[in-house]
Amino acid sequence: MQLPQPDSRFPHLADVVPSVLAAMGVAGFDSRILLHGNLSGACVLLIDGLGAELLDTCAADAPVLAGMRGQTLQVGFPSTTVAGLAALGTGCRSGEHGMVGYSFRLPGTGLFNALRWRPHPGGQDLLEEVPPERMQPMPTTLERAVSAGVAVSVVSPAEFTGSGMTRAVLRGARYVGVQGLGDLAACVRAAVADGGFCYGYHGELDLLGHLYGPGSAAWRMQLRQVDRLVESVVEGLPPGGLLAVVADHGMVAVETADIVDVDGCEPLLDGVQAIGGEPRARHVYVADGATEAVLAAWRGTLADRAWVVSREEAVAAGWFGERVADEVRPRIGDVVVAARGSAAVVRRTVEPLESSLIGHHGSLTTAEQRVPLLLAYG
Repeated sequence: MQLPQPDSRFPHLADVVPSVLAAMGVAGFDSRILLHGNLSGACVLLIDGLGAELLDTCAADAPVLAGMRGQTLQVGFPSTTVAGLAALGTGCRSGEHGMVGYSFRLPGTGLFNALRWRPHPGGQDLLEEVPPERMQPMPTTLERAVSAGVAVSVVSPAEFTGSGMTRAVLRGARYVGVQGLGDLAACVRAAVADGGFCYGYHGELDLLGHLYGPGSAAWRMQLRQVDRLVESVVEGLPPGGLLAVVADHGMVAVETADIVDVDGCEPLLDGVQAIGGEPRARHVYVADGATEAVLAAWRGTLADRAWVVSREEAVAAGWFGERVADEVRPRIGDVVVAARGSAAVVRRTVEPLESSLIGHHGSLTTAEQRVPLLLAYG
């Protein structure tokens, strides 16, 4: 089976923030994406779950976004929020920043949920035991920009103030906690007008995609609200201002016939010590000497529903980027599983909530990998 590999025709999500800061003339940043220069202020606004294929299909529901449609980005593996936010926040791929999934094994800690900063599938907060600054020690793009003299802010829901993920990949900026779309739009407009750089985040499109399916009526109604949000920001862009709208991943609706429940399939558990990731991107950690047997069992059971490879094969194929740091390798599964088509590898006993969702992401299909880069200049 031929493995998918990163497509060099598309810039990476990790290239966005360094390119915007370079266009603002900030020292220490290189332009990886062609943008207008001499910017006086800018915002990178991430709309969680806004895949390029979904936007193109539902363009009638988002005329402002569709009118800004231009370049397409790839997000890398896994195509999930933890890795996407880390790519934006560090300017690096997952093999370097180390946030390799929704959950993954952390040496000395066990299976770790990076989004919630807790043990997986449940447990108490691990902020003291696993300091985010130690988990992800690379300087963030925001820290570097502040050091260069730029006023930098993060405009995101108030509930994420001081969270593990915020500290790990967005530290260094002034955090502006918001409560709704109007609050988000107003704070982004103010940050750009003041001549600073800000990162903004909206997550409800992704939530509704998980619950009702991407492209569902509920998802499309939320897309209309996102379109109005972006229009409100664009209307207030000052001369020299930039709004760059991106996403962390796309999404697919899984089919019941293509769902495999690991907890109900004994051959998939033989020789397995822990299973991380999410239904379309799994890290499988195995007992010593069991890798080949586990590979054979998962390949035989999943057949054409997934790409099932060893850690070494995934790294060699460039799934985690050109470089995988030595400290990151143990976080990657001994066996890595990336779903194909509309398949999902769920755990109905261990992960009942995640297993009940309709929309999923994480894998290497174009629906999940490709996201739009939407630009508006003042």
